[in-house]
Amino acid sequence: MKKILVNNTFGQNLQKIRYSKDLTQEQTAAKLQLLGSPMSRDVYAQIETGKGNIYISDLVGLQQVFNVDFAEFFEGVPTAR
Repeated sequence: MKKILVNNTFGQNLQKIRYSKDLTQEQTAAKLQLLGSPMSRDVYAQIETGKGNIYISDLVGLQQVFNVDFAEFFEGVPTAR
């Protein structure tokens, strides 16, 4: 299974989207778990802060949980490393 290396902008986008859906980190992780992901709230929090990486399958799950276009996750993410 492949992972995406996240950065602060990606994490901030996740947080912004989660806030717009009025969900807590705990609720978000629980919804992902219902879709089959083992992600905990702690791991999700690390992703939001840009300190953790995300499995592609979990990103697909978040797209379903948040019901947003994938482009919203990457808004403003720089192309340079």
